[in-house]
Amino acid sequence: MIKNIGTMDRSLRVVIGLFIVLLIVKSIVTGTAAIILGIFAGVFIITSSLGTCPLYIPFKIFTNKKEKAE
Repeated sequence: MIKNIGTMDRSLRVVIGLFIVLLIVKSIVTGTAAIILGIFAGVFIITSSLGTCPLYIPFKIFTNKKEKAE
């Protein structure tokens, strides 16, 4: 699997994901919005932990400096 997420991108995804989770846990966001944002939070945290964003692959976007597609 190609690692296409850099350190800053990964950190930002984790912060955003945890912020969304906090909003849901504190019941600031509820209902359908909480479900949708919860899915986004999960995607942000999972892609950050894997270091790969599937949406970046077709557009050949790399936010890391070490590995580039050939």
